[in-house]
Amino acid sequence: MPQPGQESLWLWIGAIGMALGTIYFVARGWGVREKEEQTFFIVTSFITLTAFASYLSMATGFGLTEVTVGGRTLDIYWARYADWLITTPLLLLDLALLARADRNTIGTLIGLDVFMIATGLIAALTTVASFRLVWWGVSSGALLVLLYFLVGTLTTQAEKQDESVSSLFWTLRNLTIGLWVLYPIVWILGTESTLSFLPLYWETAVFMILDLSAKVGFGVLLLRSRSVLATARKPIEERERAPA
Repeated sequence: MPQPGQESLWLWIGAIGMALGTIYFVARGWGVREKEEQTFFIVTSFITLTAFASYLSMATGFGLTEVTVGGRTLDIYWARYADWLITTPLLLLDLALLARADRNTIGTLIGLDVFMIATGLIAALTTVASFRLVWWGVSSGALLVLLYFLVGTLTTQAEKQDESVSSLFWTLRNLTIGLWVLYPIVWILGTESTLSFLPLYWETAVFMILDLSAKVGFGVLLLRSRSVLATARKPIEERERAPA
């Protein structure tokens, strides 16, 4: 079994960061009794808990495999893709719950997301260099379509909510877009594309920083105000009846 090299430092930092994030989110949500508010804390805690397991597996060498491309052996952290396959749909679910999105919108976003991660994994495991770039293009195309739905349909639904809710949605949406577009850029510049402009050590560091920002940072911003979450989960009719 291949073993992690010097980049394991970043993997351990990622594991510790995700663990601390999980503990913080569980503690924040411990006294929440409203079931619809609890959903945000549960979903967000499972995001970082899953990421913690992924980083721990990569740091200990379990989440790592090797792929030979053109006579060159590449270290591929498959656990990273397993993490993304679970956590990115949950991140989108948090956004969708905040926007009170309908089922079709949620299904479309999650379907596009799973397709994006799955094709990204194919890109990482394919043994022909040119095909790796083709699958990266397919995965990146799915990301662009997903972001189109985030900016369009989901934002339209979020704008129907209370001002405090829509403001939080805009903040989280922009954070998500800003970070997610960096992932395929890091991939194409790093070792997995075989271009290797970014060495594995720094590629691992950048992915770790992006993951902590996209998961722990996202969660801190989302869960910092219970009053906003309570407003987000109230039916619109109930809000309209509430006194000013």
